[in-house]
Amino acid sequence: MDNILSVRELTERLRRMVEQRFPFVWVRGETTNLSRPSSGHLYFSLREGADLLNCVWFRGQQRESESFDPLTGEVWEGGPRPGIAATLENGREIICAGRLSVYGPRGGHQLIVELAQEAGQGLLAAALEELKRKLAARGYFDQSRKRPLPACPERVALVTAPTGAAVRDFIRISSERGLGSSIRIYPSPVQGDDAPPLLAEAIGQANAEAWADLIVLIRGGGSLQDLWAFNDERVARAIFESRLPVLTGVGHEIDHSIADFVADRSAATPSHAAQMLWPERSVYAQRVDDAESLLEEAMRRKFGRLTLRLTQELRALTLLSPARRLQRQRERLEDMLRRLDSGWNLRLAEARRRAERQEERLCRHGGGAPLETRARGLAALSARLGGAAAAAFSRSRRDAENLCFRLDRLFPFLLSEHGHALELLALKLKGVNPLAPLERGYALARTRDGHVVKSIHELAPGQRIRMELRDGAAESDIIALHPVQA
Repeated sequence: MDNILSVRELTERLRRMVEQRFPFVWVRGETTNLSRPSSGHLYFSLREGADLLNCVWFRGQQRESESFDPLTGEVWEGGPRPGIAATLENGREIICAGRLSVYGPRGGHQLIVELAQEAGQGLLAAALEELKRKLAARGYFDQSRKRPLPACPERVALVTAPTGAAVRDFIRISSERGLGSSIRIYPSPVQGDDAPPLLAEAIGQANAEAWADLIVLIRGGGSLQDLWAFNDERVARAIFESRLPVLTGVGHEIDHSIADFVADRSAATPSHAAQMLWPERSVYAQRVDDAESLLEEAMRRKFGRLTLRLTQELRALTLLSPARRLQRQRERLEDMLRRLDSGWNLRLAEARRRAERQEERLCRHGGGAPLETRARGLAALSARLGGAAAAAFSRSRRDAENLCFRLDRLFPFLLSEHGHALELLALKLKGVNPLAPLERGYALARTRDGHVVKSIHELAPGQRIRMELRDGAAESDIIALHPVQA
C-alpha cells in the first residue's frame, strides 16, 4: 500500500520535521552517561528527573580553553580558563545550545551541541537575552528607525573577511545581476577575539569615507561560537550609529544574530544579500520589452489617428480640387469631340447611300449620257459635301484645341490660388492644434479620464493627473492648489 512507510522513510521524515521545528535551542539539565571515545567527541545525556535527552558534542565545536566571556567579550582576570568540554563530568548542571536532530541507528532524537556553559556561570542564553532587552530599551531594534535599501546600488561597502566562500559568492552573484556596480572591501576578521572591535572599526571607516550607497556586513555559516562576534554590543552600536543603510547576511537561514536585529535589513545568507540588492538582468530585459510594446502600441494608435485624419483631408481636398474640376471638363470635351466625329461620319454615310439610290433610279429611267452627267454632278456634289464636312470638323477641332490650350494656361493659376487657400487652412489648423505648444516646452494636463484641465477649480489635493510633454508623458499627484489672486 502507498501509505505504508519503511523504517528509514519514517525516520527521515521525523528528522526533517524535528530539524525544521528546532533549528536552534537552549536546553538546561544535569549531565549523565558521559562518554569520551578516542575520536575526541563527547557523548552524554541531559537529565531532568526521569527524562533524558541524548547529546553529542563533536570535537570540532569544542574549545580547549577560553580567555574571554564569549557573550560580552570581557577578558577574564587570571588568564585563560579550560574549556568546559575538557572538564565536563557527570552530575554537573549545564546549559547547551545547538540543533535538534534524529539519529537513525538508535531511532531517537538527540541534541547536536555547538556551545555549552555552566548553569551557574553567566549563562549564555540568559546573558544574550539580557543584551537583547538592553539594546531594545535603547531603541536599537525599532522598526521606525530602519531605512530602505537603495535600489540597484552602484557602490557597495562590503565589510567581511577578504578571503573565503562568502565574499566570493557575493561578488560572483553581484557580477551576474543588476546593471553593474563597484564593490569596495573593508577587510576585518569575522570570528575570534579581535573580530568585534575590527568589525566596528570597518563600519565606521565606511561611514567616514561616505563613498558607498550602503554597507553590507556578511559572513559564511559556522557554529554559534564562530558567529558570536555578531552578537557583540560594539558591533551593534556601530550598525546603529551608521549614517549609511546597513544590510547583514550572516550565517545560514537558521542563524539570527543581534547584528541582524539592529541592521536596516537582514538576509538569510551572503548570497541572499546580493540577490536582495540587485535583480536578475532578465527583469530589466522584460521591462525593456514591456516599454517597447507600449511604445509600439502608442505609435500605432498615433499613426492610425494621423492616417485617418490625412485620409479625410485628402478626400475633402479631392472634392474641392480645381485640377479635379478641369479633368472632368477635359473628359466632357473629349466625349463631345468623339460624338461630333461620329455624327459627321454617320451623316456623310447617309448622304452617300441616298446618292447611290438616286443613281440607281436614274439609270433605270434616264439612259446613259444623262446618267453620266448626273453622276459627275453627284460626284462633284459629294466632293463639295465632303469638303464642307471636313472644313466644319476641322473648325470644331481647332475650337476644341483652343479651349484645351486656354484650360491648360488657366489650370496653374487656379491650382496656385487654391494651393494658397489650402496653406492658409493648414496654418489655421496648426494654430488651433492643442499639442503644438508642447513643442515649445509647455505641458498639457489631463485628468485620469482624459479630460483636459483648464482651471485649478477642476482639481483637488491628492488627485492624480497626467502631464503630456513633447517627448512623453508623466503622472503626478496634486499636493496643493494656489489660485491667482485677483
